Formats: sequence, C-alpha cells, structure tokens
Amino acid sequence: MGGGLLAITAAGWLYLYRDSSANHCARMAEMAMPHLGGWGWTEFSLTFAMWTIMMAAMMVPSAAPIVLTFASVARRRRAAARPYAPTFVFLAGYLLVWAAFSLAATGAQWALHRLNLLSPEMRASSSILAALLLIVAGVFQWTRWKDACLTQCRSPLAFLMTEWREGTAGALRMGARHGAFCTGCCWAVMLLLFVAGVMNLAWVALIAALVLVEKIAPRARAVVHATGLLFVAAGAWMLVTALVR
Repeated sequence: MGGGLLAITAAGWLYLYRDSSANHCARMAEMAMPHLGGWGWTEFSLTFAMWTIMMAAMMVPSAAPIVLTFASVARRRRAAARPYAPTFVFLAGYLLVWAAFSLAATGAQWALHRLNLLSPEMRASSSILAALLLIVAGVFQWTRWKDACLTQCRSPLAFLMTEWREGTAGALRMGARHGAFCTGCCWAVMLLLFVAGVMNLAWVALIAALVLVEKIAPRARAVVHATGLLFVAAGAWMLVTALVR
C-alpha cells in the first residue's frame, strides 16, 4: 500500500509540474482577465481538476499513517477470516472530501477572477486581501477548532478504534470522516495558496511540508502556534504597508 501512496503522490506532483509550464500559465493568464475571455465550463472543470490533483499530491503523504494503519488492520481481519474492506475504499472516502474542498476552492478562484482580485499568476493582486488571508490563517492556528481536528489527525489508531464501521460503506464513511477532520485542520492554511500563487510549486511544497510536520512531528503544537504567530505578523506588516501607501 505504501507503494501505491507513493505513486499517487508522484503522479500528482508530476502533473503539477507539467501544469505549471509556460503554456499553461499563458492560458491561465487569459482566464484571469474576464475581459479577455472569462470562465466557461471548460475552464471551471480544468481548474477543478487542477485543485483536486493538487490536494491529493499535498495531502496523501500526511494521510499515509492512517491509511497504512487501516491497511494493517484490514490484513489482520482478513487473516482471521473476519469482514474487511479494501484500503483503497478508505482512501477514496478521504479524497472525496478533499475533492469537495477543491470544488469550493475552484469557486473561490472563479469569484476572485470575476472581482479582478487575482493576478495572472493566480495569486492575490490585492495586498490587503493577501494580508487578511495571512491573518485569518494565523489566528486559526491558535483556535480550539484547529486543536480538536489536529488531535484526530495525529492519532490514527485512536481514530480507527473510536470510528470503526464495518463493510465497504463503513470504510468509505471512515475515510470521509477522517478527511473532514483533516480539511477542518488545514483549510485556512490552504487559503495561503492564493497569497504566493496557486501554481507556485515552491509555495505549494512548503505548505504541504507544514501540513506533514503538523501531523507527525513530536512537538507539533509548538510548530502550529509558531507558524500562527508568523502568519499574523506577516499579514499585519503587509496590511500596514498597504494602508500607509
């Protein structure tokens, strides 16, 4: 199963690398300017596909601990001739939730395009907007909501013991529930993709690394709180700079 997760992640990052090519950026630049072409169903669908693949590439590595734990439990149940569900069903439930988030992110990107608040590089063209996104993400890092969701994300075995459901439908439901906790933990940080550019691969990789550290590092809450302060400080500086111009 580990090889499958690695393949999904590698395929996602390869797609992102190819999709950030000069030709794609030129096409997205046209989409970014409503008076040059605007968005139709084709553009919306392509952007939704991009977000969905990007979320899979970013989140599958951090979901690996619980997916591998589920696979181990399924193997033991199969060996004991007890009912079990394929691991890919659990993973599918997890990714379905992130696909729903991708749909919302696509809608947000479309709205920002319509309001001319997004540059051709797919980052916030307004310093005030970028500052507010940083502040929101930073404040969220200190909330009980973040802490509660992160606790679920960091305890794979405890999650499976408390949330276990039998059968294929149960595995799908468990995967979706864990995906919901994961989305609840990371949604604010994902908004920062609009700060430095949705297709800025270095920025995408940095956010993916932060999510991974939050889930597996021994002192993750110290990291969460430190990055929260950093985001708020950066956002406040940007906001003050923008207002005094």
